[in-house]
Amino acid sequence: MLIKLYGTLGHTAEDAHRYSPAECSGTMKRKITGNPNVKDVSTSYIERANLTMRMHMRRFTRLTNAFSKKLENHVHAVSLHFMFYNFCRIHSSLRITPSMAAGIDDHVWSMEEVVMMADTQDVTERKSK
Repeated sequence: MLIKLYGTLGHTAEDAHRYSPAECSGTMKRKITGNPNVKDVSTSYIERANLTMRMHMRRFTRLTNAFSKKLENHVHAVSLHFMFYNFCRIHSSLRITPSMAAGIDDHVWSMEEVVMMADTQDVTERKSK
């Protein structure tokens, strides 16, 4: 985990009222689980993932007609995004899907396959109730 420390660093009280983030005065790195190389800990990877998700799904933007009001709808939208991103979309840097690069799958999924899988899961859940 990379913890960023923020402070005023000699700024005036007037600067505190301005709409701007505080300056980063330092960082602390901590191991949470596993055995990571602490030198390589960075927020860049998750920040890029968050940006990609925000740009692909407008549900993360308020005041749009796609904004999720129900948590259940939001969860479904995020799940659908990750399914598409990892199984249907060919990434230019990989030239294949991430699921194929990881050895999880052997073909690019079509949206029809995703919908059929979701329908099958829905029917299975209804039968179990």
